Amino acid sequence: MNPGDEQGYDTDERYGGTGQTRTRLPGDEDTYDTARRSMRPSRSLITVVGVVVLLIAAIAFANQNTGNPDTPSDARGPAASPTSPTGTKPVDTQTSGIPTGHPRTKQGAESAAANYAVALGSAEMFNKERRQAIVETVSAPDQRATLQAGFDADYSPQFAEKIGLEPDGSAPSGSTFVSKTLPAGTKVKEYSDTSATIHVWCSGLFGLAGDRSITPVTASWFTVTVELSWAEGDWRVRSTEQKSGPTPVHSDSRVSGSKEIGSAVDEFGGFTYAR
Repeated sequence: MNPGDEQGYDTDERYGGTGQTRTRLPGDEDTYDTARRSMRPSRSLITVVGVVVLLIAAIAFANQNTGNPDTPSDARGPAASPTSPTGTKPVDTQTSGIPTGHPRTKQGAESAAANYAVALGSAEMFNKERRQAIVETVSAPDQRATLQAGFDADYSPQFAEKIGLEPDGSAPSGSTFVSKTLPAGTKVKEYSDTSATIHVWCSGLFGLAGDRSITPVTASWFTVTVELSWAEGDWRVRSTEQKSGPTPVHSDSRVSGSKEIGSAVDEFGGFTYAR
């Protein structure tokens, strides 16, 4: 996630776990023509649109999973989308509240990368004890100490104070801290039965919901690249890196107040992700 982007904080080092500085190179924002023309579509146009809708539905039905849950996402034909679901069931086991027990398959690696991106981008990472438990759960044994030290540096008390949190990572009285990573899809860059590199496209929410917040909750889009290795009976994180985008056009939806945002964070639960 990109916490504090609008406040000018350099936060691409989150997910990195190495304490290394990364330079953000955001792409130029596209200019969109939002003028709308008022036209009445012709009867022939309506007919064509109807045919296209039916054709899209037929293609989607034809590309549904047909019994092989581990068919590689990049081998299902040109019509397949890297963000289309496969129907594979999510894992049903957890360790320290994090989904674990992913299968030793390409789709298993994609699912692990998505679930670990959620954990490593959560508000719990600002609490030292929970951060240690999360990193212990998701990290590869030979990289555990390095990742732990890196994340401890990234989520320092100084950084917490800078964004308006208490030194222990808790929200000040009357405020709700929001840090959520929401995967939109995964894409395999490299895969073998011992290692994998997965791109996870995400949206994120970050900030403090409260009347006196200096960092109001904002939304962002980013891609987390997760390098995994197979160890201790599951896919484990070796390194992570984040870059901005792809970012869609912002809608004209009504902006909610801090109380509504804070209530939503408390009332709506999360998901276990599966490719």
